[in-house]
Amino acid sequence: MPLSFDELDFGPPHYRDMLPPVCRRNYGKWKYHEHVRGGIIRHVSESGEEAYSVRAGIPKYLSADTVIELCELAERYCEGYLKFTSRHNIEFIAGDRESAERLAGELERLGFPVGGTGRCLKAIIHCVAMSHCHMAAADSLSIAKALYEEFYEDFRNPEAFPERVKIAVSGCLNMCGATHASDIAVIGVHRRPPVVEDAVVEKVCSVPELVKSCPTYAIKPKRGNPRSVEIDEEKCVYCGICYSLCEGIRIHDPENDGVSLWVGGKASNTRAGPLFARLVVPYMKPEQPRWSTLVGTVRRILEVYRENARRGERMGEWIERIGWERFFRLAEIEFSEKCIDDWIFSVETFRRGTNFKMP
Repeated sequence: MPLSFDELDFGPPHYRDMLPPVCRRNYGKWKYHEHVRGGIIRHVSESGEEAYSVRAGIPKYLSADTVIELCELAERYCEGYLKFTSRHNIEFIAGDRESAERLAGELERLGFPVGGTGRCLKAIIHCVAMSHCHMAAADSLSIAKALYEEFYEDFRNPEAFPERVKIAVSGCLNMCGATHASDIAVIGVHRRPPVVEDAVVEKVCSVPELVKSCPTYAIKPKRGNPRSVEIDEEKCVYCGICYSLCEGIRIHDPENDGVSLWVGGKASNTRAGPLFARLVVPYMKPEQPRWSTLVGTVRRILEVYRENARRGERMGEWIERIGWERFFRLAEIEFSEKCIDDWIFSVETFRRGTNFKMP
């Protein structure tokens, strides 16, 4: 018999009801944890009971067959419980070391690398980009794949870096991939104002909605033709929001679209507190599918970070300690005037002196 509305309208379940039994029994009583190896963490309770977290990287798009395989592993080794992390890893909690190792072996056999724990490269997050979104300036999926292939072993190695490294990729400046709070961020950029096709705008688009959609008020009704719009190029920031409302305002430009590179962000409030990523490379041409220039630049940044940062020091903290001038020199990145922070509301963070000197 189907459930009534009153039976279904109970809101979200309490999070404790979703915890694995071993976590419910020891809630608030965990004594310490230790990293067994990449992807496996041992947790010890005050009662002496143990639990083992097993983490593995998975695709961002999952078929029904893959979900069934993962659920079968949870039934076999973890009493039917599993969870997805904020960076879209799959994580299981096993009750003993033997089950954890066997589970890790099963995951590897299915093609899911076990890792993502400790001072490693965390799972790369990215937006849906051109697979679903029409505002993207770059294909974030192929970028993430190219970076994964280059740094695959750093995901599995829990001591790959001085501290964890998080990479995020977003197809445009709207940053659905939380790129502003990542150690390294790749953001797709449009570099030209949209092109208005009057014939299309007049037939299928709402001029008032277009005017309201622009965050910088760069769109206004067209003089002499109020059924269409015109764009003030000096105010336009190429965000592409207008294109999402009207297909007659084309934002894509294959000759000029590309990606930018940002570093130094983090969401953690430890030590220096949260940090926003800063622009270091304003533009790189798209090079699908391998993105060799982008991957090579990220490789240099990670190598100098690995060699020069202190243990436990996030990338943004390391750069703030040594100075941005030295970072640009070590990473062999050409400094551009576009990297200067001139945002008028960033009084607490931007360089207020005149002592920024490149060697």
